[in-house]
Amino acid sequence: MKMAQHQPTHFIWRMEGAVAIIQLNRPERKNPLTFESYAELRDTFRNLAYAEDVDAVVFAANGGNFSSGGDVHDIIAPLVGMEMKDLLAFTRMTGDLVKAMLGCGKPVIAAADGICVGAGAILAMASDIRFGTPECRTAFLFTKVGLAGCDMGACAMLPRLIGQGRAADLLYTGRTMTADEGLAWGFYNHIVDASELESRAIQYAQRLCEGPTFAHGITKTQLNQEWSMSLEQAIESEAQAQAICMQTRDFERAYNAFADKKKPVFGGN
Repeated sequence: MKMAQHQPTHFIWRMEGAVAIIQLNRPERKNPLTFESYAELRDTFRNLAYAEDVDAVVFAANGGNFSSGGDVHDIIAPLVGMEMKDLLAFTRMTGDLVKAMLGCGKPVIAAADGICVGAGAILAMASDIRFGTPECRTAFLFTKVGLAGCDMGACAMLPRLIGQGRAADLLYTGRTMTADEGLAWGFYNHIVDASELESRAIQYAQRLCEGPTFAHGITKTQLNQEWSMSLEQAIESEAQAQAICMQTRDFERAYNAFADKKKPVFGGN
């Protein structure tokens, strides 16, 4: 499958080489999510698992903000009047977006600026690498609207990123995590100036695209699967994963380049 010509309706999609760049496209409202954008993002990430021309994804900010989460008028207001069956269908769909991001087989880099809250914070959390700016304000706001903090995998994933106590603080209170806190706690990998945010994230993604991209996909799979494994199971799973990678030409290319005192040029196979 090729995705260079992908033309989504509810967000911006463009490619720079093998890097796909996604931006929510309602900057005047700080880029909220809608029923339609949730579903289209879910389907896009599902398709990325089969995309031969995409090796990394950047989820970028737009207009100085990442995302304000679920739209108050387009999502929250309709949810108030829904029956349980429809509510569960919606919450499962939002969770399916996170599952699709985890299962897409490509490194996902979030480039968050300004407002990064609610489901927007979840999108950053579900990414593999996170860039932020000094102005970035991240909050898991669910208790602010009368919901539990356990949305879209937050209670499973956030403690693994920043620790149980810190995650509990953010998820119980819905308070804002500053950029300095996010960096110190390990939520953000890098804090950069807003003027450099997108270019730095894309440069990072492009370095990953230099390979070995097949092995990157294996790394992402192992990072996700080993959450629920014992240490013995994880060690065995990694043994099998490395044996698979040792059959690739990239492994041979790396050896030959080392022998020739050159930098390896990977081919993704």
